Parts: sequence; structure tokens; C-alpha cells
Amino acid sequence: MTLNEAFAARVKELLKEKKITQYKLGQRTGLYPSTVNYILHAKTKASNFKTMALIIRELGVTISEFFDSPVFDLANLDIE
Repeated sequence: MTLNEAFAARVKELLKEKKITQYKLGQRTGLYPSTVNYILHAKTKASNFKTMALIIRELGVTISEFFDSPVFDLANLDIE
């Protein structure tokens, strides 16, 4: 799994848990709907930290809580 795929999976997990739609996430972060869509489908080469931080903040978790997930286990991530 790539880092972008792991990020997308974690965001989707939290969206479902918190009952927030992709559209609402875009509104709250100020990101274009197409940007949110690309991120959630791991179609971007890399998301910048500002974009990631905006999304994490709007999901109502800390950065530590966000990345404290099995999807970010370095043994399973393709980071090259």
C-alpha cells in the first residue's frame, strides 16, 4: 500500500465514523471537491502537509491520533 492509499483509507475510515460526507469535508477545509476526490481515491502523487493537516483538523482528531493506525505500519507501506 502506498502512503497516499493509506492516507485515503484513514480519511475514509474517519469520515464514516464521524458521519461526515466527502462534500462536507471539502466545504469545511476549503478544498475543491475534485481535490478531495483525488485524495480519497489516491490519485494524487503526494499530498502536501498543509492539505493533510486541514483534513485531519476537520476530522476532529490530532495528527498523532490520525497516524496511530495500522494502515501506517511502515512494514506494509510502499514509500519509495
